[in-house]
Order: sequence, then structure tokens, then C-alpha cells
Amino acid sequence: MFTAPAWLVSQFYSLTHSYGLSIALVALAVMILVTPLTLKSTKGMLEMQRLQPEMKRLQAQHRGDRQKLNEEMMKLYQEHKVNPLASCLPLVIQMPVFFIMYRVLHGLSRLHTCTADSAAAICKGVANGVQVFDPDHISKSSELYRSLAGKTEMLSFGLDLSKSPAHFIGESIGKGLIYATLVVILGLLYFVQQKMVASRAAVSPTMSATQAKLMQYLPVVFAVFQIFFLTGLVIYYITQALFRIGQNLYITKKFYGHEESIGRQAQRAGERAREEAKAAKGGDDAPAGGMFAQAKRDAQARRDAVATKAGKPSGSTTTSNRQASRPTKPAPVSKSSSSPVTGEQNAAGSAEPTSSKRVTPPKNRPTPTAARPQRPTANGRPGAPARPKPPKK
Repeated sequence: MFTAPAWLVSQFYSLTHSYGLSIALVALAVMILVTPLTLKSTKGMLEMQRLQPEMKRLQAQHRGDRQKLNEEMMKLYQEHKVNPLASCLPLVIQMPVFFIMYRVLHGLSRLHTCTADSAAAICKGVANGVQVFDPDHISKSSELYRSLAGKTEMLSFGLDLSKSPAHFIGESIGKGLIYATLVVILGLLYFVQQKMVASRAAVSPTMSATQAKLMQYLPVVFAVFQIFFLTGLVIYYITQALFRIGQNLYITKKFYGHEESIGRQAQRAGERAREEAKAAKGGDDAPAGGMFAQAKRDAQARRDAVATKAGKPSGSTTTSNRQASRPTKPAPVSKSSSSPVTGEQNAAGSAEPTSSKRVTPPKNRPTPTAARPQRPTANGRPGAPARPKPPKK
């Protein structure tokens, strides 16, 4: 796995006698091999975008039935001869190349510590305890091995490609600034590349503005992390970024050259799909919120379907039924008996008239004692209370 790329680097070095140019030529070779797949995946992606209105209609028609939706989507793909995985193929191929080149460059700059008893040929004339290169993955008879064996630097254009920019920034800010400039250049190239793609590509109607920005600036963030990798790997990705910019210019001319090109059709289809999505936001089934909100709506639709089959209320209906099943509290009864309860108040509050259970006497007035009988006086006026008669003996 690592011998073939290392052999390719060795062959280019025998032609150029430059570590940087040999790594750049390997990057160009990889991009040339991947270009046919990139063009094919771009065409497949545009065909997918051209089917966006039909896909949105199927999603609205079969919402809540994921199996039926998948069947209809597969029929749509087969009818138009579209492969939904074609756009991912170049990325899947290039991801292993990153790890392979990482291991190859680390193998070419593999370190060996020389000791007094070391019999290795690379340690001849080297002081005790010094680390020198012992290249791996390439033949010892190759010119690249002879050039690197026993050395401590992989110099190209005055830059040491065997160490990371972070290593030189830690040693000296002035020297590390040159290596940090390479990372900045890589980030700017990625930014230009993504702006070119975003200017011609139709945005998915289910993708929010935040997701679109994230997809646009994610490669720039990836470029920042290159500060921790070998400088030779930064040279590799700078070459690929330059090649992709030229590739994007060719794709724009080929697929967006005239009004009836597949790219223009995909753009118009994407605009129609976005307009339909915006128009649907005013209804109850507005597909807003991006992929996560769509997944949440699908899950809710599945729960509603299961609840409907079981004969139970679902969704928001359950909440309303719970509220309807709760008993209605009677209207509060006034504690004062000064005003009688009218018929209208009984109709608004309870079915029966209510009376006060407690009478509050006026302040500073004695409470009448109606339970104790009073004896009459001579003039007929009430007097003192009648005394009880003593019992007969």
C-alpha cells in the first residue's frame, strides 16, 4: 500500500532532484486519475438537483411512510438513470490517499538514532546520539534513498519538508512565519475553490443557511489543521487545490456554458424547489428547519400512524383530549351575602344558586342573640332574659 506511492515519489525525484516538486507531481498524478470520476460525479449531482421538485413532491406525498418513500425514490432514480452515490465516489477515493501520503512522507523521514556501537552505514561520520534519516518504503538503491539517508533535513526551496509548521513556530516566530504562510495560502485556495462551487451550485431546499455556510467553510478549517502535519503534506494539498481551481473553471464551462445545459437546468429546478418550500412554510406541513427537523417530523408522523392504528389520539390531539377530559372547576363563590345570586350568575357559574355560609357582622355592633328567650315587662317591652325555674323537690 505504501511502497507504490513511495516508488512514485522516488521516480519523480530522479527526474526533478527536488523533494517539493516530486511531491507536487504525485499530487498532480492523483488528481489526473480522479478527474474522470469527478466529472462523472458532478454530472450525477446535477441530475439529482434537476429532480429536486419531483423529490419534494414525493416527500410530501409519502410523509410518514419511509418505506414507500424509498421505493418511489428508487423508481425515480431508475427512471432517470441517476446514481445518488456517484457524487461521493471521488471523496471516498481521495480520503485513503491522505493517510497513504501521510505514512509515506513519515516513512521517508524516519529517524534513526546513531550510537557508538551502531554499524549502520547511515551513521558513518555522525556524532553519538544524533538522529538521522533512515528512509522507509523505498529501495536502498534508489537515488531518493541515497539523497536522504544519513541527513537530518529534507530541504526544498529553503524549506524543511520533514517537519510541521507548528514545530518551527515553536522554535522561532520569525522562521515559523514562513511555514505558517504556506498554511494561510492553502486556506485561501480552499476558500476560492469553495466560492467557485457555491456560485454555480444550487442549494438544497432542505438545507438551512447555517448548514450551507458550514459546508462552504469546512475545507478552510481543514486547512488550518495542516499546521500540525508535515510541510511536505502541505505542499501536496496546495498543488491539489491549484488543480481543483482549474478543474472548476472547466466544469463551469462544460456544464454551465449555455441556457439549456444540465447545470442551468439544475439551477432552475433548485429555484423551483426552494420556492415551493417557501410557499409550504405558510401551511401546517411546512418543511422548515433542515435535515434534523425533517427527521423529527418523520418520527412524529410514524408515531401518529402507530397511534392511529391502535385507536388512540396522536400528536397534538392527545394534548387537547387530555385538557378536555379534565373536570371544569366551578366559579369562585363570593363570601359576602350582601348581594343575591342572580339567574345569569348561576348560568355562568353553577347550575344551582349558592348562598353564603358565613355572615360577617358589622364592626363595633353587638351580635344579636336570638336563641335566648326574653321575659316581657309590665309595659310590654322586652326586658332581661327570663331566669330558669328551680326544679321541684
